Amino acid sequence: MNLGKRDKKHLWHPLTQHKIHPDALPIVKAEGALLYDDKGKEYIDGIASWYTAMYGHCNPYIIEKVSDQMRQLDQIVFAGFTHEPAIRLSEELISILPDNQEKIFFSDNGSTANEVGIKMALQYHFNKGEKRNTIIAFEDGFHGDTFGAMSASGLSVYNGPFEDFFIDVQRIPIPNPENIEQVLDQLRGIIDANKVSAFIYEPLVQGANCMRMFEAQYLDQILRICKANRIITIADEVMTGFGKTGKNFASDYIATKPDIISMSKALTAGFVPMAVTSCTQDIYDAFLDDSVGKAFFHAHTYSANPIACSVAIAGIELLKSKTIQDTIHRIIQSHKDFDTKIKDHPKVATTRQKGVIYALDLNIEMDRYGTKRYEIFDHFMKRGVCLRPLGKTIYILPPYVITKEQLSKVYNTIIDLLDSF
Repeated sequence: MNLGKRDKKHLWHPLTQHKIHPDALPIVKAEGALLYDDKGKEYIDGIASWYTAMYGHCNPYIIEKVSDQMRQLDQIVFAGFTHEPAIRLSEELISILPDNQEKIFFSDNGSTANEVGIKMALQYHFNKGEKRNTIIAFEDGFHGDTFGAMSASGLSVYNGPFEDFFIDVQRIPIPNPENIEQVLDQLRGIIDANKVSAFIYEPLVQGANCMRMFEAQYLDQILRICKANRIITIADEVMTGFGKTGKNFASDYIATKPDIISMSKALTAGFVPMAVTSCTQDIYDAFLDDSVGKAFFHAHTYSANPIACSVAIAGIELLKSKTIQDTIHRIIQSHKDFDTKIKDHPKVATTRQKGVIYALDLNIEMDRYGTKRYEIFDHFMKRGVCLRPLGKTIYILPPYVITKEQLSKVYNTIIDLLDSF
């Protein structure tokens, strides 16, 4: 029995209506920016497998580091124990995070990293004798699928069956030059009418919201108001972190730094699941007390797994390297050149870019979750390019190791699509 038939027997895939789309493509090998299916066909991974494998699939440098670690220490409970990979990773992360970050808390994935951040913020005020039970978030944001993270998310197709069980979240629009004053007034109104604990946000790029981008100066105004009202600010850098915006973190573009940062995805370079929530010393200190009940009672069995830590350390070493930094700048410039070529195409409505993230909106009528999206996806896959359109939004977020020739093929495949309408 082939892989496709075996898959259908037991597996339930994420974000999939299996009655409409019963088939999953078997991938048997990956290397660099390339994927290979069970028939030997080659695909360029134009989205780094959901923004994880940023240093390329099966990167030999990371494999060597992981192999060494697997021979030394595989797993140890992180409650009451520690180990060198976790300690070193904390040092490496602090060296590239915004200067106000001091403490590192481990979990398993991006959703739980945000869950941890939300719980930290709620308990921070609780430990100080305040009950602040409202969170502010942007409209149409996405922070994950666990209940706190899902409550903060604004994409109803993900949340519909569960909304009666959510924590209290008040939403504000994404700021822009035209609405910034109204957004700030709305923010002040929410703060006056509620006991606000935290503001959670995706800095500069909303990933699941069709790569919607906004400017740092307007977000900074929101953050300053939050700081003035002792509202904990949580930057969801799960997608944007580790160089994708052109800086180590999107928060590096913003003058006012977050109290808490969540990160995952590229943290472990596509090798293994792990997440981190970092915070300031002030957040951490609010949990120090003679009462055990004021400790942070959140734990994951594989927290700070030594193998995952060794992957993350190797990934940060690559991120800091001249080779990767040079390729990041090359991709950024290539996107700019591509944009000049296609932004005035009649089937292109708008384009936008932040770092290696490039997105365009098609000038056609289509529903985000309709069949047209799958026709566009098939257009790319038949031509050996893996891109997953978000409705009428086509985006590129390639591995840093993608070659000029591979990136050119991605661009040309998009041009072919535009010319086909």
